[in-house]
Amino acid sequence: MDVQKPAEFLQQVIGKTVLVKLNSGIEYRGTMSCLDGYMNIALENTQEYVDGDITNEYGDCFIRGNNVLFISALPE
Repeated sequence: MDVQKPAEFLQQVIGKTVLVKLNSGIEYRGTMSCLDGYMNIALENTQEYVDGDITNEYGDCFIRGNNVLFISALPE
């Protein structure tokens, strides 16, 4: 079993499609362009999902790190 640290995972998913779920339950799917030490995230080509339904599409999306519940890599 390959165990990796969270920081390593986050560096590996830059430039890839990710799912970001917020504490409020809203989900964003897009290409992670960058993040900082506070887990603030910048996504490109972003779709917003509420209760599993797409509600908005954004070119760029900035998410404040303290709102993030989890980040998951999506298959390409």
